[in-house]
Amino acid sequence: MICPLSSQAKRHPIRPRLYGPLLISLVWVVAGSIPPAICQTPSALRRENAFQGQGVSRDVKEIYEKGLEWLVANQNAEGAWPSPNNPGPGPTGLCVMAFLAYGEDPNFGAHETPVRRGIQYLIQEQDPKTGYLGGSMYHHGFATLALAEAYGAIDENRLWEESKTPNNRRRSIGQALELAVRTSITSQDKNSTGGWRYAPNSTDADTSVSGAILVSLLAARNAGIEVPDKNIDRAISYFTSMTSKSGQVAYAGGLGGYDESQARVSIAALVYSIAGRRDLTEFKACTAFLKAKDAIKVGDHYGEYTAYYKAQALFQADIEAWEKWNKLLIQELRQSQKQDGRFDGSFGPNVATSLSLLSLALNFRFLPIYER
Repeated sequence: MICPLSSQAKRHPIRPRLYGPLLISLVWVVAGSIPPAICQTPSALRRENAFQGQGVSRDVKEIYEKGLEWLVANQNAEGAWPSPNNPGPGPTGLCVMAFLAYGEDPNFGAHETPVRRGIQYLIQEQDPKTGYLGGSMYHHGFATLALAEAYGAIDENRLWEESKTPNNRRRSIGQALELAVRTSITSQDKNSTGGWRYAPNSTDADTSVSGAILVSLLAARNAGIEVPDKNIDRAISYFTSMTSKSGQVAYAGGLGGYDESQARVSIAALVYSIAGRRDLTEFKACTAFLKAKDAIKVGDHYGEYTAYYKAQALFQADIEAWEKWNKLLIQELRQSQKQDGRFDGSFGPNVATSLSLLSLALNFRFLPIYER
């Protein structure tokens, strides 16, 4: 049984989270006028103006739009994007994030319906008592991250619009997010390592699962959900214990077991960054390790998973290193994307496509988790 979190995680008063295109619109409203072009086609033109200001290339936009079109066409009747060999809500969370990261208004844009249906699916899959977004803690972490990024961006008044879901299965995004945070914190409190493993009641940990959970907790805290500092500090201590002087990061157990896994090094570098711990020697070692490596081959074993994390890690750590690596990544994704817009990878096309698109999403910089 997962205990209530009543004294551990409370919701802060939330300020509206203004994403790039919404913020642009607000500036014009405050100024007392709205440009006619924005009135005519708000989402598309606001997004294009923002992309031009950030220097987003045509290749990035074309890759991304083709990928989103494929995701729209392949969402199932339940609103999910499942992984055939790894069932659970995690892939749907990643796909929802891929849409949110593109910068369209998720309440009125061309993709509002798949986004809304995806979030409905995540909430319905959540255990209403424990808050667990099941399948494994991998799924829980990615689904929680999607809820954190959707919180404040989705119009709650329209979330269940035209849905046939019974009222007793409906919750707001904020309620679902608080429940999910409860699961993560309670799970960590029971774990002597300070990290997370596959199940909420696991007593051991690994850096891959722990990274998924910790990033989601940091995003939830950014969204206004109270996450105790002691839990963040324990998780960071776990990562430092798993990081070598060379910047390599072990998978599980104690010290040792280091290899050339850029995925795990990227995860560690990322959590050090967004937790505000760039002062750590472990962060500097991880960053140096990543900068010495070439581009990722998407489609190789864990290739798209590695690209997803390495893009974020370099973006947070060293913008010039990210810009150099990003150019190589764009070329790789251009070559590996299928004609219909999908990507193929280790966990099926839904996961490979969402992770590949999200590795490009730093070019847009709309989601709070993708800001520096």
